[in-house]
Amino acid sequence: MLDLVEKEGLNFQQALEVVRASGLYTCHTPVPAGHDYFEEGLFYKYMNMFPARLGIEWADLIGMGRQNPADNTEKFSMSVFALNTCQEANGVSWLHGEVSKKMFAPVWPGYFEEELHVDYVTNGVHMPTWAASEWKAIYKEIFPKEWIKDQSNLAMWAPYNDMPEEKIWATRMSLKKKLIDYLKEQFRDNWMKSQGDPARIVRALNEMNADNLIIGFGRRFATYKRAHLLFTDLERLDKLVNNPNRPVQFLFTGKAHPADGGGQGLIKRIIEISRMPQFLGKIIFLENYDMRLAKRLISGVDIWLNTPTRPLEASGTSGEKAQMNGVLNFSVLDGWWKEGYVEGAGWALTDKRTYENQAHQDQLDAATIYQMLENEIIPMYYAKNSKGYSPAWIQTIKNSVTKITPRFTTKRMMDDYFEKFYNKLAKRHALLGADNYKIAKDIVAWKQNMVAHWDEIEVVSSIFEPTELPANVGGKCKVAVELDTKGLNDKGIGVELVAIRTSTHNHDKLYEVKQLNLVKAEGSHLFFEVDYRLDYAGGMKFGLRMYPKNDLLPHRMDFCYVRWI
Repeated sequence: MLDLVEKEGLNFQQALEVVRASGLYTCHTPVPAGHDYFEEGLFYKYMNMFPARLGIEWADLIGMGRQNPADNTEKFSMSVFALNTCQEANGVSWLHGEVSKKMFAPVWPGYFEEELHVDYVTNGVHMPTWAASEWKAIYKEIFPKEWIKDQSNLAMWAPYNDMPEEKIWATRMSLKKKLIDYLKEQFRDNWMKSQGDPARIVRALNEMNADNLIIGFGRRFATYKRAHLLFTDLERLDKLVNNPNRPVQFLFTGKAHPADGGGQGLIKRIIEISRMPQFLGKIIFLENYDMRLAKRLISGVDIWLNTPTRPLEASGTSGEKAQMNGVLNFSVLDGWWKEGYVEGAGWALTDKRTYENQAHQDQLDAATIYQMLENEIIPMYYAKNSKGYSPAWIQTIKNSVTKITPRFTTKRMMDDYFEKFYNKLAKRHALLGADNYKIAKDIVAWKQNMVAHWDEIEVVSSIFEPTELPANVGGKCKVAVELDTKGLNDKGIGVELVAIRTSTHNHDKLYEVKQLNLVKAEGSHLFFEVDYRLDYAGGMKFGLRMYPKNDLLPHRMDFCYVRWI
């Protein structure tokens, strides 16, 4: 922006228009701690020289990072600043996009969250990086040559269904053995030093067996990830992992933020439990979590477990990485798994919330995890035939790989970004930069004129009355508004009827928005009308909303002036 002001001769508003036209803000978390806020004094220390260079006041700059620019007590938010300087915004899954709309709604007062321009692109992962070499060799062998360039096409993955069951199982077992060998090699010395008793370590190492059902959990140890759920009933967990006929092992790994005492406490508790005699070698916490360990885990375990508090998981790409390797997901219907889950291709905890009290909800979810492991997942894994594997388990892997994996590749993600954002932004940025930024200058001039006269606009009259019987559901109403734009001298005003469904729980919901038509103009007077038919039986509220209207704007939030009539 400085270059546009200092080298191209644009004023601040013109430069902002150009910069915003190529800007996309991708929000990666709904958790407040993931959004940076700065006290004004700290912000001033590092940014005080920029207003003069940009030709604006300090209040203008810091106000761009506040939901309420006039509130001098509000901290500067990097997220709000990004929303004000980027034309587009998105979450990283469908559900996170919806959460982001609710979270950012105060930035654009006058509009309901459902109306906001915030969209979503669900994260994907880079298949060539995260698929094990064994699987990539198989994919190359059985898929069409053009597969790698069209890997998000489900049809390309269909040959996986015809793979011999024995081949899938042998590949999975090979990767499990690699994981176990890696853990024994990498962690033996550390465990000897940290846990002291060699006999305990030898026992723990001997418990690692590729024939066991192995469940992995690896991620940041933020408290909302709920790594503790499995440990709410240690007696039940004891029976689960120590069943001599159907043994289960859990591998935990991850790091907590240095300032996150809650996350650090979870890690400490898991380590304490892992050292209890009944869980030695059955519950294992792996330290020094890094990309090498992550790659071994997501290719070597049988199940990838994810238990976040819904809807705080923005996306969750570790489960997508596991998908590339025939590992099955068992997760809350949050983030990417809300879109990814297919019945018969993994397992999901319900997205229905039973209790408002989070502790009670945690207890219920933990009980559900135990129940699903005991009655569905573990019996399926151990329903092995004479060849040593479970046909039902292999079929679930086939369903998972062919129906889910292609939809969560980086290829699909990039296709979505280009289709939804990048192409649109590139086109608009070129438009605003053409002919010495003519369009950008025109838009700014129009906006400044609108701002200067906005408060002068007078609502001369408004009508909302039935024109035919019945005057309730099915009846037609005439809606009309007359405005006097005074000195604005511009027909760029829109008027619309906003219908809201009411509820006894005070959760009003936007029902529909109906544009009024500009039917005539007489001098500075504009006349708007529309016929509106009531078609909903229930409590309703209606309002009339006036807003600036210009075809050169990308969306309403770009120039968020609203007046309710």
